[in-house]
Amino acid sequence: MKVLYNLLAIFLILTGSNAQDKKAQNPVIFADVPDLSIIRIGSNYYMSSTTMHMNPGVPIMKSKDLINWKIINYAYDTLGSSDELNLDNGKNTYGRGSWASNIRFHNNMFYVTTFSQTTGKTYVYTTKDIEKGPWKEISFSPAYHDHSILFDDNDRVYMVYGNGKLFIKELQSDLSGIKENGLDQVLIENASSPAGNNIMLGAEGSQLYKINGKYYLFNIVWPKDGMRTVLIHRADKIAGPWEGKIGLQDLGVAQGGLIDTPDGKWFSYFFRDYGGVGRIPYFVPVNWVDGWPVLGENNKVPQYLDLPESKGLIPGIVNSDDFSRKKGEKDLSLVWQWNHNPDNSLWSVQERKGYLRLKTASITNTLTQAKNTLTQRTFGPECSGTTLLEVSQMKDGDFAGLTLFQKDFGLVGVKAENGSKRIVMIETVNGISKEIQSVPFSGNKIYFKASCNFKDKTDLGHFYYSLNGKEWISIGNEIKLPYTLPHFMGYRFGLFNYAEKSLGGYVDFDYFHLENKN
Repeated sequence: MKVLYNLLAIFLILTGSNAQDKKAQNPVIFADVPDLSIIRIGSNYYMSSTTMHMNPGVPIMKSKDLINWKIINYAYDTLGSSDELNLDNGKNTYGRGSWASNIRFHNNMFYVTTFSQTTGKTYVYTTKDIEKGPWKEISFSPAYHDHSILFDDNDRVYMVYGNGKLFIKELQSDLSGIKENGLDQVLIENASSPAGNNIMLGAEGSQLYKINGKYYLFNIVWPKDGMRTVLIHRADKIAGPWEGKIGLQDLGVAQGGLIDTPDGKWFSYFFRDYGGVGRIPYFVPVNWVDGWPVLGENNKVPQYLDLPESKGLIPGIVNSDDFSRKKGEKDLSLVWQWNHNPDNSLWSVQERKGYLRLKTASITNTLTQAKNTLTQRTFGPECSGTTLLEVSQMKDGDFAGLTLFQKDFGLVGVKAENGSKRIVMIETVNGISKEIQSVPFSGNKIYFKASCNFKDKTDLGHFYYSLNGKEWISIGNEIKLPYTLPHFMGYRFGLFNYAEKSLGGYVDFDYFHLENKN
């Protein structure tokens, strides 16, 4: 009998484990998808996020199950044109661009709003077809920080925004600006107060909802000597009075809101700062008690969720690319974003079929001021990216290759100088670049690889080169991949080509291949 019980116990452990393996796990997306905002239309979920100085901007993602997401569009190609946005005259807009977006659906129209410290404006993007567009842009000043909009009864539209002290303004029905003589007041004098008086980051990241006749407002706050915390306020009327409490305080998971499923489940979506990979989404289950959303399991973020398991981030969020385009396909797949505004006259996937051609677009001596660096997210726990580069048309002073890009970045590339070429690995820390290793090179084709380890916040990167695509040679040193606020995003793979002397040269990237090392 004892043997039978032991066998039964083993069976239950094994079957229980298998059942758990088929469930979704946190983090839901192990990549940089911060400031998420989600809506559900029927059985489809749509999410917007922040990518700041990258373009196109404000990615729109779609899911059928809340777990497996695919980038389907962007709200804009560029925010505008200025030295900061164009990387001209030594200026840039790292860590700014557009911040926390808000996505809503009303009267068969999709609305995506955001704001920019770079331009000082608030932006409203609208479309009836969120997957194909076109998008209409409305903008007005000033830039309303971390705002959220709500379509209420009688076609009234409200915007809540601010930090610590939260404000509300009524918008015109078409969201083209502030409504004259509309509601305009302080909404909550000290929205941080449920978390105490010793506050490092005041309540911000507003997301506003109306559910069953009551108004709910989600915010993030950061107490000193504590962790990022979810705050929830509730009111019977939009103007208040509002009562608030701590919604969740675990793992630093915060800033987000509420979403329901077609079968009546509720979840909250947030992100967690996770070092060099960026700010990664976590979901928690929600139960309603006495009109309040109660977050998590025993006030904790669970590892497993009662949602379908993830099929991985490839190809929905990140993806390999051979740069071959069929008729009717876009020149670049949606996983790619340019660092700042691109110069579209100086890159092509059409001039040489099956290759990404990057012509030098900047004369500079640093990657951070180089135009037309093409990027996509790194991802965890471990990943690598590989590319094959043809360099026969480089001019003297040109530098092209593969980078792991943030404020502190590393790269491996080919540098043409004094009639010859070198394979070079460079590490940049605190704005100071140092050539770590150099290898003479006489060929026209070179393979590069960059690998990342984000497991348990290890945050380390390595670079390699190969002459045949089979034997890989480590170059330079292991680099640290710290998350820094000046760039305010997770590390990116980047393909680059810039000139230190004169324009006119170009290189061809044959492919970019991603590998998930889970």
